[in-house]
Amino acid sequence: MYTDTVSVITLILTFSIFFLASSLKVLKEYERGVVFMLGRFWRVKGPGLVIVIPAVQTMVRVDLRIIVMDVPAQDVISRDNVSVKVNAVLYFRVVDPQKAIIQVEDYNMATSQLAQTTLRSVLGQHELDEMLASRDKLNSDIQLILDEQTEAWGIKVSNVELKHVDLNETMVRAIARQAEAERERRAKVIHAEGELQASHHLLEASQVLANQPQALQLRYLQTLTEIAGEKSSTIVFPLPIELLTILQKMTEEQSDNPTSK
Repeated sequence: MYTDTVSVITLILTFSIFFLASSLKVLKEYERGVVFMLGRFWRVKGPGLVIVIPAVQTMVRVDLRIIVMDVPAQDVISRDNVSVKVNAVLYFRVVDPQKAIIQVEDYNMATSQLAQTTLRSVLGQHELDEMLASRDKLNSDIQLILDEQTEAWGIKVSNVELKHVDLNETMVRAIARQAEAERERRAKVIHAEGELQASHHLLEASQVLANQPQALQLRYLQTLTEIAGEKSSTIVFPLPIELLTILQKMTEEQSDNPTSK
């Protein structure tokens, strides 16, 4: 009789220890537990030591840390009918564990699928040049749309970054030709502006020389000095413009009086 009593007590103690051990749960600082009582939501517990009654309560762990999700490459047709492949990276976290477990079956999968469709939808409304030059604006637009859509799931989308915009070889060559043509256009415009500025300065210089004939002789001497410094075998003799004027007048007088000698 005593032996049977000891066996029953031992069994009860063993069952109690097992029951107590299975009911104790430890949640880390970045975890929360969504507890259900007989299938109905009861409360969110954690972090630390949590007691969950077996067979009556169940608990689902939720990670509150930021999740980094790679959005697969999507085929996008831009507004100017250019086909590109674009992938992105998504940063989000759970801010309401209750909604994240109750409102959606798998919040990771749901957020991933929503990010892919939003990426195609938003980028399809912009031209290729905007995708390449205005990434910050596109990132912000996609982030705002995703944040509004996932708010009902207890998800906060903190950031979206476009990683790669892949083009086919034909489009790459076309962009290169466009860039080369743009550079040539800029070079021609700069050269034309330089010629225009030089013409203005030459006009001002000619006006100064016309008012001061001595300045023209000084310019001749400076030119000879520059030629002599280059060690050139070419000899240049400056011919005064006044001499040409006299010769022109003599030629005109001889043409007017062909009989005079």
